[in-house]
Amino acid sequence: VPLVESGGGVVQAGGSLNLSCTARALRFNAYAMAWFRHAPGKDREVVATITRSGFPRYYVDSEKGRFTISRNNDKNTVYLQMNSLDFEDTAVYYCAAGGVPAGLPRYYAYWGRGSQVTVSS
Repeated sequence: VPLVESGGGVVQAGGSLNLSCTARALRFNAYAMAWFRHAPGKDREVVATITRSGFPRYYVDSEKGRFTISRNNDKNTVYLQMNSLDFEDTAVYYCAAGGVPAGLPRYYAYWGRGSQVTVSS
């Protein structure tokens, strides 16, 4: 598995989580990275993308600033800091690596297995 996510779990509404995704056997700094999420009964959706050099773009809740994507190319790791979590954020979160920082899954060649995030009352 080229990408391994960690940091998911159960958190109370209003809480925070920081997801990590470490690349293995990939030339990490050659890829744009993204976080997607898939909630039950919904389509998979992109949360945020980041270019090879670290320029972010947000697709979910961009106006509220609850999510922050970042990367450390020296550690082959991309992060997703999530704050003020609510029930609608419950989903499996996946990181993905691709040639361009696009918002569609088909542009990403490598995927992790996902990390469950559950927001509880």
